[in-house]
Amino acid sequence: MTTRINRQWRLVARPVGLFKPTDFEWHEVPEPDPGDGQVLVKVECLSLDPTNRGWASMDTYLPAVPLGDVMRGIAIGRVEASRNPAWPVGTRVQGLLGWQDYYLSDGADLRRIPDVPADAWFGALGHIGLTAYCGLLDITQPKKGETLVVSAAAGAVGSLVGQIGKIKGCRVVGIAGGPEKCGWLTQDLGFDAAVDYKAGKVLPALQAACPDGIDVVFENVGGEILDASLALLNLHARISLCGLISGYNATRREPGPYNFGNVLVRRARIEGFIVMDFAHRAQEAYGELGRWLAEGKLKYRVDTVFGLEHAVVSINRLFEGTNTGKLIIKL
Repeated sequence: MTTRINRQWRLVARPVGLFKPTDFEWHEVPEPDPGDGQVLVKVECLSLDPTNRGWASMDTYLPAVPLGDVMRGIAIGRVEASRNPAWPVGTRVQGLLGWQDYYLSDGADLRRIPDVPADAWFGALGHIGLTAYCGLLDITQPKKGETLVVSAAAGAVGSLVGQIGKIKGCRVVGIAGGPEKCGWLTQDLGFDAAVDYKAGKVLPALQAACPDGIDVVFENVGGEILDASLALLNLHARISLCGLISGYNATRREPGPYNFGNVLVRRARIEGFIVMDFAHRAQEAYGELGRWLAEGKLKYRVDTVFGLEHAVVSINRLFEGTNTGKLIIKL
């Protein structure tokens, strides 16, 4: 019988700046055989996320990926072989399956997921949907008539956050790069306004789009983008800090926000979070997100790359702002 190959991207160097091809090595090893109590998962679809950069570089909310190990990555797949009765062949699962074709597990680090298309799972549900739903509603508790500003609004999380804000009755302003992305936000997703950060200084454009100030900020970017929002905070504004992608590839630390004092003056509240904080809320979130999808109140876009071999060159699209919606690799 022909031995099947497990293709892998292994991390071999800590990235400095953007990821480089030399930070990884391509390996082809025999497909592993499950032992007693183990299952073999065939990876179907890999999520590329900004957090990959942190995992590759340093200890964060998870330990850094050890050099020489398969690159960590959120993925979905199916149980292809099983010696664990709790996980029968054909079960659809999600986990940190990594940048590879096959993943061997005892089942403890796997989670069953519905048998829905990968596009829908990663585009509107899964960890992206949970991040948007709980990061906005639990942390900021937006109220009808308030102004919500979303940075990286054409990204996977931001695009959902803005639409959820509209469902809750907010006036929603998105910040994105380029007229095409801004047009998608206002024409297709129903945002009230969009600010193109590539067109000039963000603060005056954001001020024009938010004449009554800002009540809620969903922050994905940091840097100049966050600073502009801080300058326009209303009394008792709430800021949900989801990401700081503008600094993930910085080779030296940038100064903190110049307008941070407004958090004090406006008695604002800022709270950071990681999606795993809300794992206990997943059932409710997926139920609501699924209902809004069925009712046509929620749209998503998936930016698909075909082939594991393209993961290394595709991941930087997240940091260069050249993706729209959720970036995934289909194996």
